Amino acid sequence: MLYQKEREDLAKIVKTMFDRFETNAAGGNVSVRMNSEHIIMTPTLMSQAKLCDLSPYEILVVDNNNEVVEGDGRVTREINLHRACYVENQKIGQIPTLAFAPATSPELAEIVRKHVIELGEKAVPSASLLNKHGIVVLDTSLHKAYDMLERIEYNAYIAEKALVFDALGIKKLAHDRDLNYNLEE
Repeated sequence: MLYQKEREDLAKIVKTMFDRFETNAAGGNVSVRMNSEHIIMTPTLMSQAKLCDLSPYEILVVDNNNEVVEGDGRVTREINLHRACYVENQKIGQIPTLAFAPATSPELAEIVRKHVIELGEKAVPSASLLNKHGIVVLDTSLHKAYDMLERIEYNAYIAEKALVFDALGIKKLAHDRDLNYNLEE
């Protein structure tokens, strides 16, 4: 089996992430670049269908053409996102915040209506924040819309923690001091 040790490790890590609530059933895939030819990654629907409980052979070996070289499962539709992350840092892009209007007001409804018209074909799927109210998610089904909402909320939770750490200077402390970590383990 190609990259057996690494695939065993990735299977163990994703299960641990799930068990510790560091991801959830709507959670995304995990990939690791092995070299210039291959990445290993979890298969599509590994969270929803398997609750992140994967065998090492279910960890896919994927080539530069996004083809499975070895493993049991299908490549996630987010493969290009994973590829982009090795070069750039991007996800679903910015989520716009619409202008404020009072809750339940005709003005708020009109702001949303105009925004959806402006989006045109890009309205589904989409997400927009309502200033001081919450989020609007549009997709082709309830389950797809909920999946997008769950992902956005989880990413917002992580971003909030990062902002708190930055505000407390935790990140800077780690970078400013020589902590002599053992990088071999």
